[in-house]
Amino acid sequence: MLKKAATKFPEAQFIVEKSDIRVFTDADYEKEGFQVLEDVSGADVMIGVKEVPLPALIPDKKYFFFSHTIKKQPYNRDLLREILAKNIELYDHEVITDEKSARLIGFGRYAGLVGAYNGIRLIGIKENLFNLPKAESLPDLDAMLSELDKIQLPNYKFVLTGSGKVAHGAKEILDHMNVRKVEVTEYLEKDFDEPVYCLIDVLDYGKRVDGTTGSREEFYKHPENYVSDFFKFAKVSDVFIAGHFYGQGAPVFFTPEEAKSKDFRIKYVTDISCDIAGPVASTIRPSTIAEPFYGYDSQTEAECDFRNENAIAVMAVDNLPCELPKDASEGFGQMFLKSVIPAFFNDDENGILERARMTQNGKLTSRFEYLEDYVQGKIHEHEGFE
Repeated sequence: MLKKAATKFPEAQFIVEKSDIRVFTDADYEKEGFQVLEDVSGADVMIGVKEVPLPALIPDKKYFFFSHTIKKQPYNRDLLREILAKNIELYDHEVITDEKSARLIGFGRYAGLVGAYNGIRLIGIKENLFNLPKAESLPDLDAMLSELDKIQLPNYKFVLTGSGKVAHGAKEILDHMNVRKVEVTEYLEKDFDEPVYCLIDVLDYGKRVDGTTGSREEFYKHPENYVSDFFKFAKVSDVFIAGHFYGQGAPVFFTPEEAKSKDFRIKYVTDISCDIAGPVASTIRPSTIAEPFYGYDSQTEAECDFRNENAIAVMAVDNLPCELPKDASEGFGQMFLKSVIPAFFNDDENGILERARMTQNGKLTSRFEYLEDYVQGKIHEHEGFE
């Protein structure tokens, strides 16, 4: 993608920081004619993915990365403070959007793809049905899909939440495996002699407190007007794939008390969203690529071995795209080249940069002034959420 960018925008100069942990090596870039340097302080714009360590931040530069600060995450307060102190212009990938506020940059699809794959792998391991290799051990997405072609799923009912890139990435996996999609009414009322899935959105699993008809727009703007209606799915589902975005104040999916119910049927939770101690009671901690699974004992509300017969088996890896680094990197590059780099050369005619600029001249921009109390340390840790 960098070669395409250099060809499309010859007036720009691109340099690459040395790294021994990238999926694309220094030699790969040098082969294509790019400078690979230890010191990249000569660049005006720094484009990365993960949070930059505080000592590595260079004053008076423009930075693009996922800062994980827009939800007032307590662990990154110092990062935002340092960015302001060093007069850095921060552009967070998470808030690079179009005119309709749709996100343009992210790894959601790859999180959904790997998350669903991991969830299926969990079923095979727990039930001794099949033994899929870890996604990280495979060269690319095509190889991962080929592994799925070798197995057969039990006749389980999968409920998948969400309407964005994460959910649709997970949907790609289920569709690839020819799992039949059924609509909500049929899913809730029938049993099947084949694996099926139901893709549900906010008005399927949330209902207005007063019982009247709601709207997606209202749900997102005023979640306090809604309560959870997910338990009807928990009573008939074997597998829950969580691909939703969870906003502060929204109703939870299921509580510890509901998980204790004899009517609660879910045996597997693939929590791609991975909000800890939040909307999915069984997600009590993130898991890791090395150890992706754990069990949740619904009666004690404690962690247990996921192989235990009565355990809800949980997959809650919070950095899933890292398991498909080549595909995820190429996909990210394509999005950035298409949506962001042109804005530097067309006077930001669509407002891409302006909407994503969180800091300027040592201050928060107007769209992000709501973070001022966070920067000043005037909120308690429990008021933020990850």
